Amino acid sequence: MRESSILREVMDKQFYAHSVDGKPVDEWHRLEEHLFGTAKLAAQFASEFGCGEWGYLEGLWHDLGKYSADFQRMLLASADAHIETKKGKVDHSTAGAIHATENFKIPGRIFSYLIAGHHAGLPDWQTNTAGRKSLVQRLQSNELLNKLPFSDIPHHIIEQALPKQKFMTKEGHAFWIRMLYSCLVDADFLDTEAFFEPEKTKTRKGYPSLVELLPLFESYMADKQAKVADTSVNKERASILRQCVARSAHKPAIFTLTVPTGGGKTLSSMAFALNHAVKPDYKKRRIIYVIPYTSIIEQTAEQFRDIFKDAIVEHHSNVNVSDESSETARSRLACENWDAPIIVTTSVQFFDSLFSNRSSRCRKLHNIVNSVVVLDEVQLLPPEYLNPILHTMKELHQHYNVTFVLSTATQPAFTPHKSVDYRFEGLSETVEIMDDPLQLHKAFKRVQVHAPDDLMTPRTWEDLASELERRPTVLCIVNRRDDCRSLYELMPEKGTNTLHLSALMCGEHRSKVITQIKQRLKDRIPTRVISTQLVEAGVDLDFPVVYRALAGLDSIAQAAGRCNREGLLEKGHVVVFAPSSKFPAGLKQAGEIGRQLLAEKKGDILAPERFSQFFKALYWLQGDNLDMHDILKDLAPDSELRFSFFSAAQKFNMIDDKQYAPVVVCYGEGERLIETLKQMGPERWIMRKLQRYVVNLPKYVHSKLHNQGAIIEAHPGIFIQVYGAMYHPELGFCPDKSMIYEPDDLMC
Repeated sequence: MRESSILREVMDKQFYAHSVDGKPVDEWHRLEEHLFGTAKLAAQFASEFGCGEWGYLEGLWHDLGKYSADFQRMLLASADAHIETKKGKVDHSTAGAIHATENFKIPGRIFSYLIAGHHAGLPDWQTNTAGRKSLVQRLQSNELLNKLPFSDIPHHIIEQALPKQKFMTKEGHAFWIRMLYSCLVDADFLDTEAFFEPEKTKTRKGYPSLVELLPLFESYMADKQAKVADTSVNKERASILRQCVARSAHKPAIFTLTVPTGGGKTLSSMAFALNHAVKPDYKKRRIIYVIPYTSIIEQTAEQFRDIFKDAIVEHHSNVNVSDESSETARSRLACENWDAPIIVTTSVQFFDSLFSNRSSRCRKLHNIVNSVVVLDEVQLLPPEYLNPILHTMKELHQHYNVTFVLSTATQPAFTPHKSVDYRFEGLSETVEIMDDPLQLHKAFKRVQVHAPDDLMTPRTWEDLASELERRPTVLCIVNRRDDCRSLYELMPEKGTNTLHLSALMCGEHRSKVITQIKQRLKDRIPTRVISTQLVEAGVDLDFPVVYRALAGLDSIAQAAGRCNREGLLEKGHVVVFAPSSKFPAGLKQAGEIGRQLLAEKKGDILAPERFSQFFKALYWLQGDNLDMHDILKDLAPDSELRFSFFSAAQKFNMIDDKQYAPVVVCYGEGERLIETLKQMGPERWIMRKLQRYVVNLPKYVHSKLHNQGAIIEAHPGIFIQVYGAMYHPELGFCPDKSMIYEPDDLMC
């Protein structure tokens, strides 16, 4: 009696969306208020791509299930111990999904995906792996709909017509649902936040517009150009900048920016993006700068922060918060939904989010609408996901007003191709920003490439080390981390005049060594560097001679970009050699094509037409493997709207986390932070700092070290180095040293 009287008394007055600990029931978040607040925000977000009515209705119906007595009882039980409730959560999302399909039939399935998945993630319609979590199974739970007290739900909420706005073309249905989903989950989160944490909501506002940022950029560039030397290279860089500003008036498109390494692509592409964004006819909302590697994102973000101050937000795993100015409360919030004028992020963060089904990853997607996206080093897009990526880029450009800039020195061949047994959709209409890429290549030609007549016979590491030893200043780039170590250990003057760089060094260690290399080169101190390909994108080094292990033509060109970069020599020299080890699995096909093209000995191996030849061979040989995991089949057009969002998300992983696992290493401050982690647990600020001290290991190595006790699981999923000798001051993490103990390791 006590329970039913409380329920009847409260529910006769009001229904609630969220309870508030320690406050009386009438100060809780009212359900009707939450539904209309979410609907208003979702409509605002979706109106950016002409679908405000759809956004409004998804917001209005997303929590219909909270009208059920079970849900209200669960909330009230938290305030009154006399009220009994079932353990666990009450399903409050399925009822609204069923209501949508009952009212709108097949079109109602659009709302069903959105409502059913607004917490759990976009579901599959029906797959073997989804089972009872599939949407079709959940839509059969009519008892959840029958529990709704329809007579108590306001008519202006429950009685709605299907939006009159046309939804996307059949080919774009799946992506359109994902964009509506983004609008809903962000609106739901923001409305809830506004109720519980209004001060946090205020923190999100106040960013300058792109129109306000353009003068800051122009002032920075004018000052920079006034200080540079009057060299031929700097004159060409100035010309590239002028062309980018001039071409920014072109109507929105998918642009290519083909500029040789060392031509100033980073700042010139930003000049294009800013000037294009502020044009009165385009009025873009933000610029998203997408970079392939976390190892170089920080230096790019730092350069932009010098110009734009706190208007830029970095979103990646390696943000170092030891400097409070690099991450503020507002920038942390902007990482959740990219609500800032300039975003600097990684390819993994950008594209994984576009294929994710999780609400936390999808929140930001609606803020990509009406933006300029710069894809730096676009040739590094993984071939196995190329078709889904290009398909999504076309959707964003054609239906969501996104301008793309594909920036690289080695422009990939994305032109469509058809043959008897193969069809590559590619990108049919791209616009080159540079007037004459071929002339630009000739102007920046600063190196001569040397390749042996016989690229099939490998060189021994001993032979190569002997040759490198005779060069006082040289960079040698190899394909594998173990190759890097093997060659380095054969070199003289290790740790002094010969330095090592590989991904077995944590980010903090690599940054320190790169800074050291730059200073030595500036001071003309003899410097030999043995490195993996991590130096080939965004690391501004300038060596007179570069050796490169045989690889794809794009990799050889990137290596050449570290040679005679400033054009101070008449010619730099790039020496290609066949390594004594096999190609890594992911580079084998590119390497074999590179071997074939180098063997032809035809003209300039680094000319733009050779890259077109290289990428055509690479992509066309891949065939169906350009969508190796059949992601486009999961999201293919379907008249009954049967999609597999969960399955597609599981398949799309630009970094295969099933093959690698992280370990926090004892390098520099990392050792002290590990002790802090042990004492305080995985506090957010600690984990963010520790990202600079992480090395990723193959899973089998990681498991072996864990079994040996060489690394331990300090907290669930967080593994730390135990034996100090495993982290070498020059080589980084050395798993083979796991049983070598430092004296301190033997102390209690």
